[in-house]
Amino acid sequence: MLCALIMAGGKGERFWPLSTDEKPKQFLQLLSDKTMIQMTVERLEDLIDIERIFVVTGERYVDLLKEQLPNLPEKNIIVEPVGKNTAPCIALSAFVINKHYKDANIVVLPSDQLIVDDSKLLDTIAAAEKFIDQNKASIVTLGMEPTRAETGYGYIKSGNLEKEISGFQIKKVESFVEKPDKKSAESYVEAGNFLWNGGMFIWKCSTILKLTEKYLNKTYNILNEIAEANDTNFNETLKKKYVDVEAISVDYGIMEKADNIYVIPCSFGWDDIGTWHAVERYRDKDEDNNVCVGDIKSIDSKNNILVGKKKPIVVVGLSEVFVVESDDIIFVGKKEDIERIKEIKKKVKE
Repeated sequence: MLCALIMAGGKGERFWPLSTDEKPKQFLQLLSDKTMIQMTVERLEDLIDIERIFVVTGERYVDLLKEQLPNLPEKNIIVEPVGKNTAPCIALSAFVINKHYKDANIVVLPSDQLIVDDSKLLDTIAAAEKFIDQNKASIVTLGMEPTRAETGYGYIKSGNLEKEISGFQIKKVESFVEKPDKKSAESYVEAGNFLWNGGMFIWKCSTILKLTEKYLNKTYNILNEIAEANDTNFNETLKKKYVDVEAISVDYGIMEKADNIYVIPCSFGWDDIGTWHAVERYRDKDEDNNVCVGDIKSIDSKNNILVGKKKPIVVVGLSEVFVVESDDIIFVGKKEDIERIKEIKKKVKE
C-alpha cells in the first residue's frame, strides 16, 4: 500500500514580498493558474488515491490548505504545532499514517517543486516502491541528474548499481553532500556520479520510525507518547509535547547516519522553485524576454521579471530588473540582487 506525504510547512521567504508568513509560496500561483500545492497533489493522483495522500503543514495554514484542496480528507491533514524542521514532522506523519494504513510504503515529497514529466515521476516512484517491497529495511531517494553546476542544491554521491527495475537504475548512496561552492559543483557535474538532492524519499513506515528511534531517540519517545494518546486527547497532547522534539532536518538527523540508502538517477524535468530566477526559467516570456504576470505594459524593456497583482504596472526603458506587487508593497530591484531577498526583507521589516 503506497501513501504520499507532502511537506507544506515552509515559509518561502525567498519569494517575498509575494510569499508571506500568512501565505507562503506553496499556496501561490507561481508557475501557472494553479498553486504549487495543487500541482503537487494533482500530479500524484494518477498513482495514489486522494484518500492516501497526506499533507503535513503548520497550524496557521490549515484553512488555506482546505480552501485549495477541498477534496483532501480532513484526517489527511497533519498539523505541526510549531516548526521543528523535517525530521520530526516526517516522523510525526509516519505515526499518523501508520494508524490508518499499517506499515504502508510512503513517498515523501516537498510541496513546491517543478516536475516537467509527471508520468515519468510516477513511474520512478512505482519502481522505487517495488524495490522497497523487495528490500523492506531500505530507503530510496530520487536524485536529479544535474544540468548545471548549481551551488544552491545539496548533492547525492551515487555508488555501485544495486538493481534495475522497470528500466530504472537503483544505486547505492555513498554520501550526501552539502551545498557546494562553484568549483566543487563543477567538479561534481564533471565526475558524473553526483546528483541533485530533491528531498524525495520512499520508505516503509516501520523503517523511518525505527531509524528515528535509533538516531533521534528523544524525539521518537515524545512522538510515540503523542501517537498513543486517544483521539479525544490527541490534539491537546500534540500541542503540549511537540515543542520538546529536536529541531533537525531528516538529512542531518537520519540520512547521513543510516545504511541501506539507495538512489534512482532521475531525468523527469525537476527544479527546486527556490527563487524568482526559477520562475524566470519556466514562465512564458514576451518578445523582449520579459516574464509578465498580471496587467503589465513593457515599453523598450527587456530581460525583466514583472509580477502584478491588482494594479497595472508600466515599465519603460529598464533591463535586468524585477518588479513584484503584493497586497502590502511594490518591490523594485535588480535581478542580480534576487539572492539577497531574505536579507532585504529583514532590513525592510526593521
